Amino acid sequence: MSISLDALLAILAMAAATMACRLAGLVLPTPLIGTGRLARAFDAMPVAILSAILAPLLLTRGPADALAGAVVILAATRLPMIAVIALGVGAAAAARAWLCARPVSGLPCARRSRARRD
Repeated sequence: MSISLDALLAILAMAAATMACRLAGLVLPTPLIGTGRLARAFDAMPVAILSAILAPLLLTRGPADALAGAVVILAATRLPMIAVIALGVGAAAAARAWLCARPVSGLPCARRSRARRD
């Protein structure tokens, strides 16, 4: 298995951003990050980093992943995290099964099914 330079750099940048967030909580004084805008920014940062990581994957891997991502986003507004994860996995599996049941040119499952027949 090989990894492209772009993917490696993206992973390293995300790791650096994650470590910077963790270290900022230890280094910055509590009164500074405990109130006001900075506190709200630190509360929103994990969601922002996770969204920045997942959005390109959901939007470039195909319609099944995009559909599962939409289901997860809607479910996350109302349900607890474990239910959102279970619903996301189920939605991804169902969307892939539904889309692969009728092979369409250009979908990843259509290419795999043709390769098996040859």
